Amino acid sequence: MYMKKILCLLYLLSIFCFSHAQNENTYLEQKIDSTLSGMTIREKAGQLNQLDGRGTIENLKILIRKGEIGSVMNITEPEIVNELQEIAYKQSRSGIPLVFTRDVVHGFKTMLPIPLGQAATFHPELIQKGARIAAIEATEHGVRWSFAPMIDISRDARWGRIAESFGEDTYLTEQMAVAVVNGFQGDNLSNPQSMAACAKHFIGYGAVEGGRDYNSTFIPERRLRNVYLPPFEAATKAGAATFMTSFNDNDGIPSTGNAFILKNVLRDEWEFDGFVVTDWASASEMISHGFAAGSKEAAMKSVNAGVDMEMVSYTFVKELPELVKEGKVKESTIDEAVRNILRIKYRLGLFDTPYVDEQQTSVMYAPSHLEAAKQAAVESAILLKNDKEVLPLQPSVKTVAVVGPMANAPYEQLGTWIFDGEKARTQTPLNAIKEMVGDKVQVIYEPGLAYSREKNPASVAKAAATAARADVILAFVGEESILSGEAHCLADLDLQGDQGALITALAKTGKPVVTIVMAGRPLTIGKEVEESTAVLYSFHPGTMGGPALADLLWGKAVP
Repeated sequence: MYMKKILCLLYLLSIFCFSHAQNENTYLEQKIDSTLSGMTIREKAGQLNQLDGRGTIENLKILIRKGEIGSVMNITEPEIVNELQEIAYKQSRSGIPLVFTRDVVHGFKTMLPIPLGQAATFHPELIQKGARIAAIEATEHGVRWSFAPMIDISRDARWGRIAESFGEDTYLTEQMAVAVVNGFQGDNLSNPQSMAACAKHFIGYGAVEGGRDYNSTFIPERRLRNVYLPPFEAATKAGAATFMTSFNDNDGIPSTGNAFILKNVLRDEWEFDGFVVTDWASASEMISHGFAAGSKEAAMKSVNAGVDMEMVSYTFVKELPELVKEGKVKESTIDEAVRNILRIKYRLGLFDTPYVDEQQTSVMYAPSHLEAAKQAAVESAILLKNDKEVLPLQPSVKTVAVVGPMANAPYEQLGTWIFDGEKARTQTPLNAIKEMVGDKVQVIYEPGLAYSREKNPASVAKAAATAARADVILAFVGEESILSGEAHCLADLDLQGDQGALITALAKTGKPVVTIVMAGRPLTIGKEVEESTAVLYSFHPGTMGGPALADLLWGKAVP
């Protein structure tokens, strides 16, 4: 009898929760319809228009006042965010707030390892914590929407954006996608410290031919569904607020004009109710693809395919009113796009709390943030070799030589997509090692090369001669941050410059050589591994890379 009562109560509770959710959704849709009903076609097109806020903002103010902008990118000064929001909210006729966005990819100020390094942790809970930290820091600056996670399956290390991905495995990428979405968005999107996620790039961008950025793909539907779509479906189920179309065309159809993926799959199959934004000018780039004859056709094909917001191309705001008059785009299609955008703006709480608190206490680089970043860097490192059990370094080691261009390169170790990263706050391996060992171990620093691409045989020889005085040589090599990321594809994946020669020269000293690689992608380092006594591979580790690597080298942490 007691169990029957419990089951009855649970049943009634489930009915109440379902009914409450239905009422909330109905109320939200009524508010959206009310807002939409008073808008002109020009204002509707304006909601679909996203512009870059860098540079002069006077023109932005004019367009915002006229209701011709729905979102602004790349403004991170709270006072400017509030000034522009005031114009949108109080001075535009429709009173619709803006949503401010930024590429917050692996941190805002406190940088975690690049996403490829995050994948190497195999620790979704830690990555979710990192995304939550990024959201807390970014929202303090007025950023309420991030262009992440990037969940393209990436299997060609020549592609520069492999650094920004979670790698080659579909299941792992699904788990990381959910972790980042949950971290960014939290339990309630309307929380001022929550930030809308954007699942990108939809779809197949990581499979570009030859590893060449922006190139074409040919992915049959079976492979698309088995390999490339599952992470995006997982992001949808996790509640990702937005999606971004990819630059590539697949089998001749650019993603920005692909109704099959945007309508049939995303809307109909997965029941996604957020909004879709193009990548940077990818609507107008359909002209270059030969898929659209001009800006009018690009706008028509994008909107009719299921795109809701256009990034920086201006074709929507310029062409849609005329396309509606001509009957080539239904006004109901534009209404649905506006409805999708308004739904996310309401969920973000922007209509109730449009402004960022300029007086709040800053949480940038909070100790807990730095500790999480350090832990992520520790767990992202991979031990490739450890001959003679040289690691962890023993108390008998009294002198270490620290060499290589990545030993004290605060900007380079942050990796790609670090708009807001600050090299002055980066903790490098050299400084972390000195702090750790104090006066117990002598640290000899001779970089050998000033940067990863430098060719300087004389400096290499000097570094080897200096390092020969040490008990153990720690060689920090890899890639500068600019060598990976968007539009930074490489045909040659060997260590750049004279880094290979540096490892060879160090090996000839006869002293144990511990090689630490800090890079944005997998590299072809077979020769260097053979010549080294031990090898630690650390994808660009972020702000706390130095302390993390020092802990690993001395055994305070285990790779």
